[in-house]
Amino acid sequence: MADPKASPAQVAARIVLAALLVGLGFWTLHRYITALVWAPILAIAVWPLYRRAATRWPPGRANILWPSVFTAAVALLFVIPLIVVAVQAVHEIHEVYAAIGVARSEGIPPPAWVGNLPLGREAATAWWQNNLADPDNARVLLQRAQPVELVTSSGELGVNIAHRAGIFLFTLLTLFFLFRDGDRLTEQMRRASNRAFGPAGERIGRQMVNSVRGTVDGLVLVGLGVGFVMGIGYGIAGVPHPTLFGLFTAIAAMIPLAAPVVFGAASVALLLDGFVIWAVGIFAMGIVVTTIADHVIRPGLIGSATRLPFLWVLLGILSGVETWGLLGLFLGPAVMAALIMLWREWTGQNGAD
Repeated sequence: MADPKASPAQVAARIVLAALLVGLGFWTLHRYITALVWAPILAIAVWPLYRRAATRWPPGRANILWPSVFTAAVALLFVIPLIVVAVQAVHEIHEVYAAIGVARSEGIPPPAWVGNLPLGREAATAWWQNNLADPDNARVLLQRAQPVELVTSSGELGVNIAHRAGIFLFTLLTLFFLFRDGDRLTEQMRRASNRAFGPAGERIGRQMVNSVRGTVDGLVLVGLGVGFVMGIGYGIAGVPHPTLFGLFTAIAAMIPLAAPVVFGAASVALLLDGFVIWAVGIFAMGIVVTTIADHVIRPGLIGSATRLPFLWVLLGILSGVETWGLLGLFLGPAVMAALIMLWREWTGQNGAD
């Protein structure tokens, strides 16, 4: 409680001190702000499952088991796809450099798809013969593709990966404590919100939490579903590396309008191999699946949780991604939900659709 005997000068000094301390705290933690934002988003998304498990099988006074289990489960959701991509990438890199070595000594004959191009096949074939089929010309063209450059690039990539891994570990550590102390933190935030903003603060906070949870359901789960369905289609159609293409499609499908880039690339790969019908089929399948996901399933999941028209959800997602990167997928709709709720309360339309 505020001291009723404090003078205006003391109140002003306390406000300045609080602002300085908050600013100093943000400056001290600025390298870990991303982790401190990701952890609550993940906790909000998984919290209903966590509470269900903890209620059915109480963890005891220490409350270590379920926070550890759910933190490990969240970690595996990220680590397993990354391991699959990394293993496949290493395999592909070895194949690429082996092919480059053969090309330097023997040249690269024109593949069949060059002769199947609908336009410019003569020019493309002539260029290939002059630059890649001849070993001497191929050696000059490919001279920059040296393993030593791969080692240099790998070193820079390794530093970046180490930094990201540190952020990820700190996110998991924060997530563990959010699971363990979530009920107490929620009560503290509710009291602080009521004290600072009154009942409206708690309503806005609840709306933002529902928005994050609805966005996870509408973007992440629907994106994974799109990737799974398209991955089956890739396997049937004979797309190279269908598992990777399915994983990339799932990731792209979480961002509106991004999935066509991936299944379009898969269609082009089939087209260049001469499988025209399969290429058209995969592209058509991608259009149908993403249309159903974007215009039927996703608006219902996100809109019902945020009570937002899907146009505002879409604007929140796109502008959020542009401003905050991947975090914007969840922060953008949450901010839009809070703003729309404030507008409805201001105009006396609270509770209206």
